Amino acid sequence: MEIKNEKVVTSYDAKAILKKREKESELNYEQKNALDYLSKFCKLPEKDIKALVERLSKIEKLLDRHVVAIVETMPKDDDDLRLLFANERIVLEDNEKKQILSAVKSLGK
Repeated sequence: MEIKNEKVVTSYDAKAILKKREKESELNYEQKNALDYLSKFCKLPEKDIKALVERLSKIEKLLDRHVVAIVETMPKDDDDLRLLFANERIVLEDNEKKQILSAVKSLGK
């Protein structure tokens, strides 16, 4: 099998991709297990996740992989954010941290 391209996606995007493939053809063992797992743990509405990704993408310093990490972990405070960016060369300003946390909190309401 040849890899044609690679893209970082959220669990919700992966679930949508697998559901689409399931309609087209039968999934293999690993794909079935992945879809089963994602169906159990991806409970938020897809439109809310897309809105969150869009909102986070507007923050210039964040790369796609940062946005996906934020969506996957849903940080609750500065400490959670610090853990996410501990091994990164990016330094978030206080206002950027507030933007990220408020975006995540708005999804929880």
